[in-house]
Amino acid sequence: MAGHDSAGKVEAAPPDVDLEREGKDRQFVTALARGLEVLRAFRPGDVELGNLEIAERTGLPKPTAARLTYTLTRLGYLSQAEAHGKYRLAAGVLALGYSLLAGMGLRERARPLMQELADYTNASVALGSRDRLSMVYVECCKGPGHITLRLGIGDRVPIGTTAMGRALLASLPATERDFLMSHIKRNSPAEFPRIRDGIEQAVRDLKERGFVMSVGDWQPDVSAVGVPLIVPDQSIALALNCGGPAFLFSREQLETDFGPRLAAIAHQLSQGATTYPEPSLQDYGT
Repeated sequence: MAGHDSAGKVEAAPPDVDLEREGKDRQFVTALARGLEVLRAFRPGDVELGNLEIAERTGLPKPTAARLTYTLTRLGYLSQAEAHGKYRLAAGVLALGYSLLAGMGLRERARPLMQELADYTNASVALGSRDRLSMVYVECCKGPGHITLRLGIGDRVPIGTTAMGRALLASLPATERDFLMSHIKRNSPAEFPRIRDGIEQAVRDLKERGFVMSVGDWQPDVSAVGVPLIVPDQSIALALNCGGPAFLFSREQLETDFGPRLAAIAHQLSQGATTYPEPSLQDYGT
């Protein structure tokens, strides 16, 4: 349950927020939470949604969804098409997103290093942050090749099967990792044994190599390496990945070249540097 610990710090809500349960917390504003859930109903690729679709995605009664979309439209976070009455995200949401990105100075420092690695590997290199049980891209650089992953800023990937997500999970204290894994199990019970095995391997790989891997675990034709980005005084959990179509990259390339280079970038960024040396494979246990 979201609330306050003994020091007055706000605790994060569970990955799958139960608004009815959270509503029992007197500090929790349910109406605000419902409004934000309406905005979350819009997914990458959605152009417009009607009140019925929003109600179905959020679990809210349709009259409640309609009042919230009306309010959000008046506040500039949604706009309504006159022809058919459906809603789309408006500039108010974009302004919030850019405020977040502008406040992430690390993103600016990371971009040239990410682009250098993307050009070297002819792959995609991305920086992401956790949102519930997903990782959201906040920066993405692509190599010069025409065959690459079609993902960009704002896109989401699952935390349990991707290199980026596994890197973040592997870097967490065991209690926090177990907490998130319990929610992954609840959402994907049938697939959880496979997901759990991949995360446990990632924990070992991060300790032994300094990076983790996902070879066909998220999508059969995608291979990638990932590293957590640990920065002092950074209040947001971040991770980097480097990958692309599996037929372009061998496991050996990922293990002996891409992974160590990505780990070197993360190390340099954590120290505040903007250039990185050629990595020594001996430094990463390969």
